[in-house]
Amino acid sequence: MFKLLIIEDDQDIRHLLSEALQKWNFETACVTDFHQVLTDFLDYQPHLVLLDINLPAYDGFYWCQKIREISKVPIIFLSSRQTNMDMIMAMNMGGDDFVNKPFSMDILIAKIQALLRRTYNYTEQTTTVLEHNGLLLNIENSTMTIQEQVVDLSKNEYQLLYHLMKHHGKIVSREKLLRAIWDDERFVDDNTLTVNINRLRKKIEQAGLTHYIETKVGQGYIIP
Repeated sequence: MFKLLIIEDDQDIRHLLSEALQKWNFETACVTDFHQVLTDFLDYQPHLVLLDINLPAYDGFYWCQKIREISKVPIIFLSSRQTNMDMIMAMNMGGDDFVNKPFSMDILIAKIQALLRRTYNYTEQTTTVLEHNGLLLNIENSTMTIQEQVVDLSKNEYQLLYHLMKHHGKIVSREKLLRAIWDDERFVDDNTLTVNINRLRKKIEQAGLTHYIETKVGQGYIIP
């Protein structure tokens, strides 16, 4: 089932959209805190976004740009603003389509279905970020972001954090980490893993998160 994220501050329109989309067997979620749009996007991982332009705090152009920094997910703008400049801005910021309000629900559904079909039938959707407990790991450039601070990671630090975040809530053994990061762990000093974990921990702590990676004595490491 495709997941759609609705970013619309008008409660009536939000409800109308959500109800109609669910009748078409789409799963929906609605943003209600318009200071936390990117957080909601990362938590929900939608297949498509419906995005209004006029929003509290920051407008839809701003949030489209922020989403485009981390994802290629399809975005359809919904707006009562109908000038050519608004449509050009929407496309330049990374939008895939523009629907004027008031809109026909049948036409909007047809546009959503067509965009989903083009996107997911012919391309492979890959996740470009991982997010957990305030830390965002960018897979494309091997950086992590904590409280808007971007931190570069070494190859080994990135690999360690990636594997631990992919299995957050579960203990990852030292042996699994060694095998995942080094081609032949037989020739790697066990202390090397400890050194790399400590370096990663230090970078995370310096950026503002403490106790992010826990040691389970005799078992391995875990991100709770």
